[in-house]
Amino acid sequence: MLSYLNQIAIFTFQTETIQYKIMPKTKVITIDGIDKKILRALMEDARIPILEIARNIDISGAAIHQRIRKLEKSGLIAGSKFIIDPKVLGYRTVAFIGVYLDKAIQNPEAIKQLKKVPEVLECHYTTGNWNVLIKLLCRDNEHLMHLLNNQIQTISGVSRTETFISLDQQIDRQITI
Repeated sequence: MLSYLNQIAIFTFQTETIQYKIMPKTKVITIDGIDKKILRALMEDARIPILEIARNIDISGAAIHQRIRKLEKSGLIAGSKFIIDPKVLGYRTVAFIGVYLDKAIQNPEAIKQLKKVPEVLECHYTTGNWNVLIKLLCRDNEHLMHLLNNQIQTISGVSRTETFISLDQQIDRQITI
């Protein structure tokens, strides 16, 4: 049985009730050629001065500023950030871990516990064999083994994990504009 209550889907099976938050539909916006040029410049260097973008596109700095604010307000620009090279801090092992949970009802609590592990960079609900796929950043394989044995596999509801170590990242990019 499936019912909805304030944007939460509630699935009731024979002995188990599962709740999932329903994500609102994302509004799709249309951007023109000038917006695309602005976005490409910002994606290449988020610190580029607005006046430099204006000179390159041949429109006023005020127009660039207004368009950037419009793109931020629309949600297309979700922020900017500095990118830290983890290798400089001694973090050299990236691992992807498929997490099997005993019951789907334990997903929210498992995610809450995974959020407490600072080495967990990403967490995704998945289709297929695992309930959750996480991305970890560790100093080395010994650190990874410690995290698996003492922090991840000890989470209530985690029945087992499957680990894949990345040998080298070949592609790292955003969507093409």
